[in-house]
Amino acid sequence: MTKLMKDLIKIIVGNISMTFAYAYLIVPNEIINGGVTSSALLLNSLSGYNIAMLANFVTGLLLIICLVFLGKEYFFKSIVSSLSYMLFFNLFYSLNISIDVNIIVVIIISSILIALGYYLCISANASTVGFDVIALILHHKNKKIDIAATIRIINLIVLLLGLLVYGYTSIIKGVAFTLIFSSLLKKMLNRNQKAVMIDIEGQLDKTAKTEK
Repeated sequence: MTKLMKDLIKIIVGNISMTFAYAYLIVPNEIINGGVTSSALLLNSLSGYNIAMLANFVTGLLLIICLVFLGKEYFFKSIVSSLSYMLFFNLFYSLNISIDVNIIVVIIISSILIALGYYLCISANASTVGFDVIALILHHKNKKIDIAATIRIINLIVLLLGLLVYGYTSIIKGVAFTLIFSSLLKKMLNRNQKAVMIDIEGQLDKTAKTEK
């Protein structure tokens, strides 16, 4: 199996994980997570324009930014990610399945599923076509900039701006989700980075032994 095929599978599986959480946990429990949808709701309250149109506008803008700053590979894979997200979210949402569990359990499970989805997409050199695009660009400019921490900051900024629209209950749930989700994503990305470094060191050792 080629690397491209493995990356595409990771992107699709990642989006299945995320859309399941959004369709059955995040949206029904009105957890505002500071992403593109939350931004569209905020822009809708300020401008009056259609929420779906605003969400598409923000997504399109992020795709253009992705192409300009991250290159064609990220752009192509991010389009696959975007199409996968729309397909599986609409599929899950149309099934009208209700999951009735405690809100704390909802936040924990959704944080795990969405962190896993983000990790699979990012590790496959793709974005989720959310504000992780900004985090990825900053990380590419300066490797010291932490992707998960940047996503957390952006989400919290959107949440703070949304206080005027969403109300305190949704914001508190959103902040709890953001903190848990970003912490899990950080651990996953750090573990992946260590695994990559170990693999590189192993390859260098083999090369050195061959040369001897």
